[in-house]
Amino acid sequence: MFKKVLQTIAAAMTLCLTMHLAMASEIVKVPTAWLGEHEAFLMWYAKEKGWDAEAGLDIQMQLFDSGPDILNALPSGKWVYAGMGAVPAMLGNLRYGTSIIALGNDESSCNAVMVYPDSPIAKAKGWNEKYPEVLGSPETVKGKTFWVTTLSSAHYALTSWLEILGLTNSDIVIKNMDQAQVLKAFESNECDGVALWAPHMFVAANKGAVMAADVRTAGKGNPVVLVADTRYAEKYPDITASFLGVFLRAVDAFKKTPAEDLIAEYQRFYKTFVGKDYDTALALKDLQYHPVFSLEEQLELFDDTGAPSQVQQWQSSVAAFFRDINRITSDEAKKVEDGKYATNTYLKLVK
Repeated sequence: MFKKVLQTIAAAMTLCLTMHLAMASEIVKVPTAWLGEHEAFLMWYAKEKGWDAEAGLDIQMQLFDSGPDILNALPSGKWVYAGMGAVPAMLGNLRYGTSIIALGNDESSCNAVMVYPDSPIAKAKGWNEKYPEVLGSPETVKGKTFWVTTLSSAHYALTSWLEILGLTNSDIVIKNMDQAQVLKAFESNECDGVALWAPHMFVAANKGAVMAADVRTAGKGNPVVLVADTRYAEKYPDITASFLGVFLRAVDAFKKTPAEDLIAEYQRFYKTFVGKDYDTALALKDLQYHPVFSLEEQLELFDDTGAPSQVQQWQSSVAAFFRDINRITSDEAKKVEDGKYATNTYLKLVK
């Protein structure tokens, strides 16, 4: 009798161990790449809630300084999904065949040209009647020095601003630095203006900087997008849909939660993931300035039935931007100008 009890216990332990190993084997490790900003917070928040594990994933988040840095890490297999600006996303498709699979947020109001409050640029408003909110004029801008992270959404904002004033990149002096150095140059009065993305633009504004233009006031769109290694996404469409499902679960939570109630978590995200403290007022502004899109909204923005989708049109503008500043050739622009690498294939699979 005692022997049978032992055998029963042993069988039960074996069954439990087998079930545990089976459950463990179902968790898929997913390496991802992010910048230290708002869209990464959504995924960080989802992980903190354990929503990736509930979806059978272990989403491993890695921090990078810029979109180009993320792209450079792709050939070594450091990530299969990433969050980045629309500008590097276009380069990703051109260089590595990556795909845009969703929107992270809207950064049209979070990439801006910032100038000093006593600058002649700040005193010239509405030079172009079509853009009454935009500051600056050809006379006040031409020949001035601007610091920017080139090949980025901030550079896109700078170029869009110059276009409104009838100028090009060649009409000013551009110095290329990472965002922390750009902000430092502004604080040290080493330039006439800078192009920054959030949260750096908020820090500059807090120190007295005046916004000459952002992407929105320049009449263009600038989403942060979620990008996939296309080969991986095509091989594992269900994993890709699950990844998007985790992110969109955070989106739904954010839409239902007042920004004020997220400040503490946002500050904790910055401390633990980015390694920096974040002022409470600036954190609130950062949260308020980043609209996010539900699954239904994303499907509408990605809908290319009968015509290019809104997202594809945004990416077409990015390709034109790069062609016009001679960072890609006309032949290269033709490869990405239709924006068709922005696909709704995986959004349609999200449950």
